[in-house]
Parts: sequence; C-alpha cells; structure tokens
Amino acid sequence: MADSRLAVSGGKPTVDAARHVRWPVLTAADKAAVMGVLERGVLSGPFAPEVRGLEREFASYIGTKFGLATNSGTAALHVAVVAAGVGPGDEVITPAFSFVATAMAILHHNAIPVFVDIEQETFGLDPSKIEAAITPRTKAIMPVHIHGMPCRIEAIAAIAKKHRLVLIEDAAQAHGASYNGRRVGTFGAIAGFSLQSSKNLASGEGGLTVTDDEQLYLKASRARMFGEDVTLEDEKSYRLDRPLDGNRAYDSKDIGWMYRTNEMSAALARSQLSRLEAMNEQARRNAAALSAQLHKLPGVTPPVVPIGCVPVWHKYRVKLDASKAGLQASADASPKRVRDAVLRALQAEGVDAVLWQTQPVPGQTLFRKKIGFGVQAGASTEEAGSAGRRAEAEGRSIRLGAPWDRAGPVNYDLSQYPETQRLLDSSLCLFSHTFPIAPQPLELVEQYAAAFARVWSRLDEVLAVKEGAGASA
Repeated sequence: MADSRLAVSGGKPTVDAARHVRWPVLTAADKAAVMGVLERGVLSGPFAPEVRGLEREFASYIGTKFGLATNSGTAALHVAVVAAGVGPGDEVITPAFSFVATAMAILHHNAIPVFVDIEQETFGLDPSKIEAAITPRTKAIMPVHIHGMPCRIEAIAAIAKKHRLVLIEDAAQAHGASYNGRRVGTFGAIAGFSLQSSKNLASGEGGLTVTDDEQLYLKASRARMFGEDVTLEDEKSYRLDRPLDGNRAYDSKDIGWMYRTNEMSAALARSQLSRLEAMNEQARRNAAALSAQLHKLPGVTPPVVPIGCVPVWHKYRVKLDASKAGLQASADASPKRVRDAVLRALQAEGVDAVLWQTQPVPGQTLFRKKIGFGVQAGASTEEAGSAGRRAEAEGRSIRLGAPWDRAGPVNYDLSQYPETQRLLDSSLCLFSHTFPIAPQPLELVEQYAAAFARVWSRLDEVLAVKEGAGASA
C-alpha cells in the first residue's frame, strides 16, 4: 500500500529536488568571455572595452541613450540619487516593501527615505497614497519594480510630473520587464539596475544606471569616480595598448565614490545579456504553468499580472488565506502560523520555498532608531535607542543621526504600512535565489504545483505538525 503521509510527517517527498537547476547558469560562452579579458590583459577602467560595451548594449536593450556600469546595484541607485540633485535633508518617497538597498541609496546622500505603503497586485508603491506623503521637502519619488513586476509606473510618473519631483526607478530586479510595451527604467529621469548573482542578469556583483538625459549621465559618472569629470570626449584618446594611462585631470569637482566595475564582471554580464530575453521568456512560461494550477486551490493566490504588465519573475510570491480553505480564523490559524507551517511542509516535499523579508523596511533597526551618521557620538546603538525612548517619553528632543537631524520629523510607525505587513505575514516565495523559477524544467514546475496542492488540501494536518518536524524553515 502506498505511503499517503505528507513528507513533513515522514512520507515520500513529491518533488525530485535533484532536478533543480542552480543559478546562475554559466555557459561555455560565459567562461570564454571572462577568459578573453584575461587574455587581453585589460582589467579595469572607465573606457575599458567590456565596460563600455556593456554600457552601450544594456542602454540599447532598455531603450535609453546612456548607460553607466557600477560595482553594485546600490551604487547604481546612489549615483542616480546624486545625479537627480537630491541633497541633505531632502525627502524621497519610496515603498515600505523592498530590499533595504533602495532606502540605503537615499541615506548614502544624507537624504531622508519617506516610506509609503504598497498595493496588493504588483506589490509596488500605491499611487493613491503618494500625495499624502509629499511635503515641501520632497525632492524625488523612487518606486520599485519588486520581484520583476512593473509597478503602477505611469500613475506614479504622472504624480511626479504634477508635483515637479524627480522620478528615480529602482529596477534592480526587473531587467527586461515592461509596462504597456515600454521597458521599465525608461519612465523616470534615471534608473538603477543590479547585476548581483541572484538577479536575472547576473555578473556576480555590479549595477547599471540608465538615463536619456546627458547631464544626468555626466553627474552620475562624476559621482561614480571620485567626483571627477570623465566625459565621452575623453574616450577618443583611450588606447587599448596603454589602458591605465590617459588625459585624466585628477580634479575632483564634487564629493565622489569609487563605484566603477571591472572588466571580468562586465564581460560576464554582456554574455548573459545575449540570452536574457530567452531566460525571461522561460520564466514567464514556468510562472504561467504554475499559476494555472495554483489558481485552482481555494485560499491560494498566485501572483497577479495586471493588464499591460510583462514581468520577468525575479521572485514568485504566493499569498495564503486559510479561511478560504475551510479553516476558521483563530490564534492557532493566524496568517503567520499558517505561512510558517505551510513553508515547512512545502520544504519537506522538496519545494524550494523561502520567505524573503519578514518586515517592512522601516521596521529595521536603522529606521526604528534613526541612527544615521553621527548619532550620540560615543554612544552604542542600544544606548542611543534607549536615550531616544526616554526623551520621547519625557517630551524632550534628542539629537538624531544625519540625515534625520536636518529637517522635520519623519514618522516610521509600522501602522502606516498595513498592506506591506499583511503581505509579509501571509505569503511566501516559491523558488529561491539559488534555484529561481527561470531556469527550471517544466516538469519540476509541475511537481511544485502537485506538492502545493497536496500540502494545501491537508492544511489541518499541516498545522497539527509540531514546529521542527520535516525540513527546517
């Protein structure tokens, strides 16, 4: 007689985990591209051939005039913030649901992130909540195309235009995603992408800033390299046989950073770019197949693809509602408990399921305590936070770290972000950074659907399993 037990209860897993394809997928062409750099002997430089090739090819792919390669996606966003003219004490509106790098890029230039809640289809910035967050100090809006899904970017762009705010797109997870036939990264004044290993365009570490505005490009370029001007005209004197020399003036005109990338990373990114569309299409095929099956399960909501959106599925997030599966709402079936129990059961079945973020960005310690730069010189984080709480209770003010000491108070009370918290409490991601949805064989995707149906149809049993049984969460 066949064993009918769930894997979390000791039964046989549904998914053949050995079929997973590990990311990034590295081909012979990728390896040849990197070896070509070593054979050439040119390893770095703003005009080095792989770097410039990547910048031009990626800008052409996205549909912008200019591209600037950086050493991380965070750097790509930071130089975009610099180019946009955001300065100390300025406020930048951004979603409460993202990776912390979005807000860090704002803080790096001593500006203040102002978080706004998300809407529940794209998981992106809710346009209906933006205007209430605008103050006289607001300089820019930085929406995020989270999980590779375009946010409501046209509506957000209209608000930015109405209020004369700079629109900076965080497209770190969305290379090739489009909205109404137009690729993300082209709706704002400037945009940043990431090339970190988990992204659908992976070079290990790296980033790309894109824009149509030459002045923004030049400002971003200056921020990328010590505040020095490195113009397109300078490229004419570049010599491949003397790649470390040139007509550089060594004149820093602004504060700048060393955010350049290197030739090997650029060469790998160029090679990966040549098959990005094919990989994105495979991700869409897999997501469509999985969603078609999960839609049949009451209380399970696979990702929604709004009209006009073409995602690239950097992540595949599923929302859970146990009440629609026949369970009565109770402390024993709270959204987080259901989420965690289902996660453990899916992992036991061989599904590569993960959480990825468990709290809104403003819930992180940095924003709760407004530590910033220079808070309570000589005080530890704990002391600064304790002092701040005492001062607040006594009606006194306390010196906060920059940039929060430069303007009016900014409230990061988590009650302002109910949709973000609801999403995080009641959802999980299928597939992971190591095994994302894009490269997986369709047969494995079908096994995921079968495993999910098996677990969800026996939710009472799943919730009865003690924590620690089966695969660890």
